[in-house]
Amino acid sequence: MATILIPIPNSDFDPTEAAVPWKIWHALGHTLVFATPDGRPGQADARMLTGDGLGVLAPFLRADPRGQQAYRELEQSHEFQHPIAYAEIDNTNFHAFCLPGGHAPGMKPYLESDLVQKQVAEMFQQAKPVGAICHGVLVAARARTALGQSVLFGKKTTALTKPLELGAWALTCGWLGNYYRTYPQTVEDEVSATLASPADFIHGPMSVSRDSPEHLDVGFTVRDGLYLSARWPGDAHRFGTEFARLISL
Repeated sequence: MATILIPIPNSDFDPTEAAVPWKIWHALGHTLVFATPDGRPGQADARMLTGDGLGVLAPFLRADPRGQQAYRELEQSHEFQHPIAYAEIDNTNFHAFCLPGGHAPGMKPYLESDLVQKQVAEMFQQAKPVGAICHGVLVAARARTALGQSVLFGKKTTALTKPLELGAWALTCGWLGNYYRTYPQTVEDEVSATLASPADFIHGPMSVSRDSPEHLDVGFTVRDGLYLSARWPGDAHRFGTEFARLISL
């Protein structure tokens, strides 16, 4: 069995992207360790759980019942209630890293953490599995090799696509402002700029349907060696399942 690190911020991470993979790996018997900036338990983006403020769009944009249930189970777990601090992360203690996403402002201490990026870069250097979904791909894109290149340079990846990000923003900006825009630059544009070629960013099929354990084919992932990426919460079941296969190789 593997020991998997899941770094998250203190607040605003996406509940589905953290909890669904956790539930899959927990059921398989893997050891899960969470890390937060200060070692205190994190809290997911409440709006993504309740749909509060999303109006008629809530059923489409918030976590679906599977994601909500997985997060309720995650909240009660020992590993979630007892995270380590970023400063305590030692990649030699882990077989794999998972980088969840989220878009609200509380994500920035995680997305911009030099400590997390350094550990991710060392995981790539040591040829250990790394999985990233949605905004979590930004952490990998910002992690640098000794030559100053992104660890994703020369790899193929996906991430939150521009149509998904700008679509959610356009539908809600009238009353939520830039809630769906973490940064002025889209995730896709920043990630693509770190790649060897823009063609290495893989969009996948356009879909607003979410996958499930029974319909993994609805989700989309990109694997390049020991690196696995996905786009949004709708890919979480496929992402978690395929990463479990990857770490068992």
